[in-house]
Amino acid sequence: TARMLSYGPTPPGPDFWQERIAYAWALRQQLGFGSNINTNAFRLVHGEGDALPGLIIDMYDQVAVVQCHSSGMFRSRKEICDALLQFPGLNIRAIYNKSRVHLQGSSAGTVHGEYLYGSSGPVWVRENGMEFLVDWERGQKTGFFLDQRENRQLLRMYASGKSMVNLYAYSGGFSIYALSAGAREVISVDSSAIALQWAESNAARLNASDRHNIVCKDVLQFLKETQVSPDLMVVDPPAFAKSPHKRHQAVQAYKRLNAQAMKTLRKGGILFTFSCSEVVGPQLFHDTIVAAALEAGRKARVLHHLRQGPDHPVNLFHPEGNYLKGMVLVVE
Repeated sequence: TARMLSYGPTPPGPDFWQERIAYAWALRQQLGFGSNINTNAFRLVHGEGDALPGLIIDMYDQVAVVQCHSSGMFRSRKEICDALLQFPGLNIRAIYNKSRVHLQGSSAGTVHGEYLYGSSGPVWVRENGMEFLVDWERGQKTGFFLDQRENRQLLRMYASGKSMVNLYAYSGGFSIYALSAGAREVISVDSSAIALQWAESNAARLNASDRHNIVCKDVLQFLKETQVSPDLMVVDPPAFAKSPHKRHQAVQAYKRLNAQAMKTLRKGGILFTFSCSEVVGPQLFHDTIVAAALEAGRKARVLHHLRQGPDHPVNLFHPEGNYLKGMVLVVE
């Protein structure tokens, strides 16, 4: 019913925004962002995890992409922009406001994507030494899924010499990591043609186009029709439930999807599977994957439990901030 910014008597002013962003930036510097030449894309502000509920700020090299998830935060966008520009270490040349999708029909009125400062086209960013094209104006979320950075890096350990299918591939984050690790073939599947164009560009940048194929199709349809039995599969769907009353429907969708994925994997294959639905908690997600394995008639062992990266911190008193759940399984 409310998002608390502070318990003091004074409304937030310029000093408030600068202090809170400084608080968030100090943690990112401690995590190695800002000075790391191999990774210049990271989350600067993660809502409640950085004491700024309703605000997301992602950095793509020198471009900050702001998402306001509440009308009150949206009305403070100019102050937030002014505060961001006070940190020379961020080297900001453009700030883009991408709040429209979260505030349609809210008290914020008509909301458009807009540059609050400067301007920029899509940029190439680096993540663990690999390069990705990010288009925040046309892309999903803020342009890239930064929360999967550590999980993509883990996948490299399993990818050498393997065939892989990346479902809901978007711009090919997991695909590029697998290719860079020496995967012999990667198929990226997504229903978005433009996202797959970005995936192709990313593979070309890596000089790995000859080992990368794209399929523009509904994922479940692909799984039902494919003759491929890969060694490695990634299942990273969008949120199937954004409110508690859709939880049951989401769980059934996750079960069907993962059961079909397990049936497709070769014996002894590795499955990376995720849920970013906040209302589907870790235990419920685990139980859903168990149900999927039973439906598929496959035995499986858990190798890793996964979550979002440390630049997406979770407030100890706001466990809902731990929205990304993942498991790595070896499927017998």
